[in-house]
Amino acid sequence: MYFRIDDDVVVISGAGKDRRGKILKIDRKNNKVVVEGVAKVWKHVRRSQKNPQGGRLEKEMPISASNVMLVDPTTGKPTKIGVRFLDDGSKERYAKASGASLGVISPARERHARK
Repeated sequence: MYFRIDDDVVVISGAGKDRRGKILKIDRKNNKVVVEGVAKVWKHVRRSQKNPQGGRLEKEMPISASNVMLVDPTTGKPTKIGVRFLDDGSKERYAKASGASLGVISPARERHARK
C-alpha cells in the first residue's frame, strides 16, 4: 500500500462512493485508511472533565484501502500508484495514468543506480 497521509483520494465503492477527501490516518497492519468526510458515525460521549458538555460527536471511521484510489494531480481522475527507480537509485511513487511523480519514498542507493 503506497498511500501517504494528506494524499487526495476518491472512494470507488461502498456507501461513500464518488466522494473525495484527504487521508487522515493509515492502519497498514489492517489495510485500512481514514478519509476526511467519509464513513462518518455518531459517537455518544459521557460528560467528563475533558468533555464537560457531553453529547454526540461525529467522527470518521476507517474503510478498506482497496475501496479508495489516488487522485492524479495532473488530470484530477482516479489512478493507480506505481513505484519506479530513478537514475540516481532513489525510489519514487508515480501515477500510472499520466506518469506524474508523486514524490520520493526512498533515498538513493548505489545498487539501484543506472550506470
